[in-house]
Amino acid sequence: MDKEVFKDINYGMYIVSAKDENKVGCVINTLTQITSENPTISISVNKDNYTNQIINNTKKFIVSILSEQIDPNIISKFGFQSSRNVDKFKDIDYEIVDDIPVLLKDVCGYMVCDVIEEVDVGTHTLFIAKVSKAKKVSNLAPMTYKYYHEVIKGKAPKTAPTYIEEVKTNTWVCDICGYVHEGPVPDDFICPICGVDASHFKQKK
Repeated sequence: MDKEVFKDINYGMYIVSAKDENKVGCVINTLTQITSENPTISISVNKDNYTNQIINNTKKFIVSILSEQIDPNIISKFGFQSSRNVDKFKDIDYEIVDDIPVLLKDVCGYMVCDVIEEVDVGTHTLFIAKVSKAKKVSNLAPMTYKYYHEVIKGKAPKTAPTYIEEVKTNTWVCDICGYVHEGPVPDDFICPICGVDASHFKQKK
């Protein structure tokens, strides 16, 4: 199977958030609008993500639509760290909507969603949800998965449904945010996306 073909599927970039006693959230890129009348969407979240557990328990989540202007550190924090260990909402702009934290800076808008069905798809859960509220926050251009890869030079974490293992090349990848550096990494190199040092760079497969 030539998995490269999957890279031609068009995706957006989103942060899905939820809350019980903790505020949680993660980056996703698999959101689909299913209906426009009584709007319904679906999202896919890895079972290893703490956010999956909270959505499963509360049956409610919010999706923030990321723009091309979003701080890459936000993607790094929500995409490569766990809400089990980190308060991802610390030191960022957010508001509480229907008791759930939602990002408002450099996003296009958000949707408040109530889960109506869950589908087990192996490594992930497909959450099908009714949109109870929606708000457009800005006219900024929404970030696509292609933009994330080609402009920001970010990579998908292994928990992402779009993750594809690659063969090693003469490039090095930050193990925190996925930034790709061509050629050997100097000892004094600092990642331009998340600010970690050269020890966090691993040779790309």
